[in-house]
This record gives sequence, C-alpha cells and structure tokens, in this order.
Amino acid sequence: MKAIMLMFDTLSKAYLPNYGNTWVHAPNFDRLREKCMTFDNFYGGSMPCMPARRELHTGKYNFMHRCWGPLEAFDYSVFEKLNQENIYTHLITDHSHYFEDGGATYHNRYSSWEGFRGQEGDRWMPRLDSMEDQNKNPLNKPADSISRIQHLANRTKVKKESDMSSVQVINGGLDFLQKNHEKDNWFLQLECFDPHEPFFVPEKYRDLYKLTETKDIPYWPVYQQLSEEDKKYYQGDIYDMQKEYAALISMCDHHLGRVLDFMDEHQMWNDTLFIVNTDHGFLLGEHNWLGKNIAPMYEEVVHIPFFMHLPHHKLNGQRIDGLCQTIDLPPTLAEYFNVEAFENMDGRSLFNLVNQQQENHQSILFGTNGGHVNLFDGRYTYMKASANKDNMPLVNYTLMPTVIRGFYPTTALENISLYDGDSFTNGLPCLKVPLCSSFVNSFDIGSLIFDLKTDSEQNMPIKDQALQEQLDKKLIQKMKEVGAPKEEFIRLGYKESL
Repeated sequence: MKAIMLMFDTLSKAYLPNYGNTWVHAPNFDRLREKCMTFDNFYGGSMPCMPARRELHTGKYNFMHRCWGPLEAFDYSVFEKLNQENIYTHLITDHSHYFEDGGATYHNRYSSWEGFRGQEGDRWMPRLDSMEDQNKNPLNKPADSISRIQHLANRTKVKKESDMSSVQVINGGLDFLQKNHEKDNWFLQLECFDPHEPFFVPEKYRDLYKLTETKDIPYWPVYQQLSEEDKKYYQGDIYDMQKEYAALISMCDHHLGRVLDFMDEHQMWNDTLFIVNTDHGFLLGEHNWLGKNIAPMYEEVVHIPFFMHLPHHKLNGQRIDGLCQTIDLPPTLAEYFNVEAFENMDGRSLFNLVNQQQENHQSILFGTNGGHVNLFDGRYTYMKASANKDNMPLVNYTLMPTVIRGFYPTTALENISLYDGDSFTNGLPCLKVPLCSSFVNSFDIGSLIFDLKTDSEQNMPIKDQALQEQLDKKLIQKMKEVGAPKEEFIRLGYKESL
C-alpha cells in the first residue's frame, strides 16, 4: 500500500476551476477532475494552521480545548501509529510553524522528515539589514511587524524560482518518488506553505494576470475588517490582491502538474492513494474582511477543496456530496493501510462515505479557540458567540504551555490547576490553564445564522428566535458528543445544559 498527500496551505476553493472558477489559470488542478473524487462538502475544523494539523494527526476537534499549540504527550498520531505498524512515513515541508514552539512535536511523529526554510516570517536569515531598510522606508501599514521585516531578509536567498521553498518541497517529493515508487508500504506527505500569504511569486505567473507594480497591500494582506472608508480606499487594491493570490495559485498549479506527470509516467494511479487537500481558505474582501482567523468562519475560510484518488475505485472522476472534515483523514489513512485506528476519534473514515454510501456526519463543528463555536447541519450555519463580553471562562487543556512562538503568559501560568483528564486527553491528567485572549471578538460580532440552501454566499443573516433555539439544541448535543469542556458551555451561555 502506498499513499501521497499533497497539502497546500490557505487554498480557497473559489479560486479553482474544479469548483466553478473561470479566470484563475490552474489547468493541473483541473486535471484532478478525471483522476480523483472531488468533494463538494469538505470542511475544516479547528483554525488556523497548527490546530488544523493537530486534527490531521488525532482525528479530534482541537479548538474547544486548546489554542495554537504542539501535539500533546497524550495525543494519538495516525502517522506515529503507521510507523509502529511498519508503514514508512515521510514528511517534506516548508511550513515553518513546525519548527517553532507551538508546533515542534508534529514533524517528529514521522519516520523521517525534511524541511525547507524561508516562508513568511520564518526566523531564518539575519534581518539587521532589513530592519535598517525599514527604518529608512517604513511600510506605514497597520501590520508592520517583525515577520514582514524577516520576510525581506529571507528573500535575499531567493534568486530564482527553484530557490523557493515550496518548489524545493516538490523537488524533494519527486526525488523520494523516483527512488521509492516501486517499493511498498509507505506514506509521503508533501506540504507546501503556498499559497499562504505573502503572495510572493515569480513574474511569469503575475504576467498571467497582467500584474505590474508590486504594491505592499495586495502583496501581503493585513488581517482586518474593512470599514466603508477602507473599502473605498482599498477598492482597486483588493482586486489586485485577489490577482496576486491567483498568481501564487498558478505557481502551485504548475508544480502540482509535475507530481501528476510523475504519477502518469509511472502508472502510480493503479496502486497509490492520492490526496490533495488544505487546512483552510482565506477572505480577500468577502464579507468586508481580509484574512482568516480574526473573522467569523465564513464559507470562504472553512469550506475547503478536497480531492482523493483510490486505485480502481468506481467513483474516481465523480463528485462526492457527503459532509466530511479534516478529522476524517486519520481514520481514512488507518483503514487504507489496514491499521486499527484509535477508537476515540471525532472523525470517521471516508470509506464509509465512498464505499458503503453511509453518511459521515449529520452535523459538524468548526472554529477558533475562544471565538465563535460554529455548527453546520447540512443546511444552516450557526455561529454561536460568547455570551460574555470578557469572553470568559476560557481555559486551555495542555501539558505543553506554548503558543506559536513562545510560552503562555506568566499571568496564565500562575493560575494553573491540575485536571483529572477525559476523553479528549485519552484519560490522562493534564494542566488547565486560564486564558483570556482569542483571535476573534465574537461577543461584539454576535451570533449569526445563515441558510446555505437559499443564501450560499452568506450575505443575509437570519433573525429567527425559534430557529435559533433549535440550533442551540443541536449545538449543545454535538458539543456533548465530542466532549467539549464545561467552560465552553458556560462561555456560550449554556450553563443550564451541563
């Protein structure tokens, strides 16, 4: 058994021809129509990057128990399980968050791994010169940050397309395949950080969209909610920003094509599971937002593209309508390799859907830690906001008190208590740490309901008390099913349901 998972970061389905786009140049994504099943209702769960990857390992929702952080000592990892069952697993990635405090335990679960440096704000090249340049010519943008300055330093190492780290990931993957495509019992994860911002891309791809001047705003979006004044000011820039993003997708598409060509040339479609996926999408002006994790989890962010090829399967080349999520991938991989999956998962194998025609989920959850808790039941999306202005109580359950780059604040560490454990921690005790910060202020935004049957673009929030009460019941039940912590029930105003 062999499997390849080619994962892109921040890949929006609305920019792919497979999902109806007519202006983005992506012929190799289009090739997936014939070889793969195209999933129309695949969703992320925990946002953003590392929370999504924790689900990819564990098959469990992360966001109600934990903010951005590493894989925990009590976690099950499907890739580690494959190793134990003599399935060789290899990760090739340029996703720098793996190499930071808040992600340092993921890549070590594979049999081996290879990493390439330089994406986004990866603390790689010395940045003293870049800081001096910024002092002389400041960006004067709301998101001036050390990551932007670091990016300028990293770019000094990129002289041509082959120097780009995502291209090196694909090169490394093709080298692995050249050496091992005739061998058996392996899993390869190729993980490209692109098309995540900044939208740094060779000119030949920008030329596809007649882009000329490289402005700062389209080149690196500032996460923000756009006021009416902002929209007027940024109007042309937002359109250019969308084209900059499309140009980066076109580069990803070109290198995807190199992998597909190898699959064709070596007839790997006959014996290899092939998955193309992402962690989340992005907002580029839709709903008056730029970014992802600071906004409500609109469809553009959480409803994501997913493609899967199963050798000789009758549904290859067809569209799959069933509701599924990232949490379904660990049990799917376990079943494909005939490995017994850990029982305590929120996800279900996609084989239930494509082989037995069984429903994977009647409803799903998604969100960011401390933000809205979102329910989708196949028709209605319910974004439940915090009932309290202070967004409390909000705690994290962990044995690894780290965030993206650093540790929990001492004010949180001073109030740690020991928790006995539950199904989320697989019965092991852990630390309960009170936190007060989150990506999004859900209280100020308020709860939102959308009917995706009549309002697929989520432009018309519904005000219907009877419907909200029905959805509250569904959300409470779903949270209980997946073992949400009691603090989440209280934070959302569901104290009576405990």
